[in-house]
Amino acid sequence: MFQRLIRELRTMRRLMVWVAVLGGVTGGLIIAEASAIAHIVAGIYLGHWGYRTLIRGLGLLLLIVLARGLVAGFLETGSLNLSARIQSELRQRLLSRLFEAGPLAWNREHGGELVNTVITGIDNLETFLARYVPQIAITALVPLVIGIRVLLSDWISAAILLITVPLIPFFMALIGRRAQVETDKRWAHLGRLGAHFLDLVQGLETLKLFGQSRRQTDALSQSAEQFRKSTMASLRLAFMSGMVLELLASLSMAMIAVAVGIRLVGGHISFERAIFLLILIPDFYAPWRALGAKFHDGLNGLAAARSLYEWLDRPPLAQGVGTVKIGQGGPWPIQLQHVGFRYSDRSPLVLRDVTAMIEPGEALAVIGPSGSGKSTLLSLLLGFADPTEGEILVNRVPFRDLDRAWWRTQVAYINQSPYLFDGTIEDNLRLARPDADDRAVADAIRAAHLDEALARFPEGVLTKVGENGMRLSGGERQRVALARAFLQAKPFIVLDEPAAHLDARTEAVLTEAIHRLKTASTVILVTHRWKTLEAADRILLLIEGQVAEIGRPAALSHPFFRQAQRLAAQGEEAMVDALLG
Repeated sequence: MFQRLIRELRTMRRLMVWVAVLGGVTGGLIIAEASAIAHIVAGIYLGHWGYRTLIRGLGLLLLIVLARGLVAGFLETGSLNLSARIQSELRQRLLSRLFEAGPLAWNREHGGELVNTVITGIDNLETFLARYVPQIAITALVPLVIGIRVLLSDWISAAILLITVPLIPFFMALIGRRAQVETDKRWAHLGRLGAHFLDLVQGLETLKLFGQSRRQTDALSQSAEQFRKSTMASLRLAFMSGMVLELLASLSMAMIAVAVGIRLVGGHISFERAIFLLILIPDFYAPWRALGAKFHDGLNGLAAARSLYEWLDRPPLAQGVGTVKIGQGGPWPIQLQHVGFRYSDRSPLVLRDVTAMIEPGEALAVIGPSGSGKSTLLSLLLGFADPTEGEILVNRVPFRDLDRAWWRTQVAYINQSPYLFDGTIEDNLRLARPDADDRAVADAIRAAHLDEALARFPEGVLTKVGENGMRLSGGERQRVALARAFLQAKPFIVLDEPAAHLDARTEAVLTEAIHRLKTASTVILVTHRWKTLEAADRILLLIEGQVAEIGRPAALSHPFFRQAQRLAAQGEEAMVDALLG
């Protein structure tokens, strides 16, 4: 994973070059500092330096210490800046991939785990990139530079270093394998905890109504306890790795100190060289100790990178790389030829042999029981996935040849819970068409009967709607979405359960809006409300992913449709809603 980050990210390569250069400079300054201290100590005790000579020596030492501080500062600042760029690049790539994947891919994932990857996961990379990665480079360079200098000064001390150093990465690798397993478990527990918490927040009202809030709180506590245990297990291994490094480094330094001391007493090594070696050897092991202290950060960063690349490596459901843009203005005929779709090679077909023609300017309603593939069919028409079998033609152009970004500019989409951003009503309307003038906005408001709702707000279109339109009712939010569709004036209008949770008055407004929209656009409608079907010119009945029947409402004869029709005639609207899913 580390090699992949270096291979794929240009900024990552710049970070490694930056760290390598400053790491080499740091090694040279460490040697210079040790040499200066040894020279000063030897000059004081053996050379009987005078005051001026001592001041010059201390001045040189001070310059070296300041230089080390500056290099360390440059290394820290540069690493943080470059790591921030890498995080930004990865977050941008991930968000671009999520936008390309579309809701068909998002809806198959736990929202908490996805949020954990996008936010916490990429944030964890900061410590990994700004602390752990530079420390790896320093650990590779500084001991090498110091080892070469030790070899030139005393081959016996160099031999002890050569014998003991391989033990450090050996034990780190042994502990690291187990630590990696525990870190992966911790990351999985964190994802499940985030998903569980998000579910509780989103379903808080339902839990209170059913008196299950205490039970779910206990379940959340259990998830948090699992995360705590996995975190502590990971930390125990991290502390163990630090202890092993400290033990090996201390034993090695003790061996060198004994060897140097014996030879100093015997007169086989000079006093200044002995002091130089005793000062320099701890700096040889210091990078290894620092690496052990940052070992836990490194594992967290790698786990986050793996989770990130799991998303980036997923094959997109929509593979289309076409560039065709249909010249003449729409709407155009859409033909589905033996269309089939499955989410993966191992999953069953969700749609099978779907064949239909959608004529320009008609309102086609897609109905069927729950799980029959209605929303999946809409996702195919929106370009969020490619058919596994068959093909879709728009004005006789294969869908795979169309420019997907252009195609989505030809479609307006309204679902049962349109999202409104925290701003004014006008802000949310202009999302559909930022360059629209005030007259166009006013016309769209009237067409969607939104002016009736605005009458109760003193500030009119400048009313703040709050997060996800919390200050508006469900019917008012749906009217804002309809006004956006009128403002966009797209050739195709796709409505996914737009009448869900609406009162009779708002549903009547919706039905009228569909009649008005289809005068200039093709309307494709998924609904389980019988009243809304009155706006449809034709109905496509899906059962178990297959077209059971298609035609004008009066001509349909399938038993499923006839049953719904009888229930609607008897006023059993709730049973019709349940039947149509």
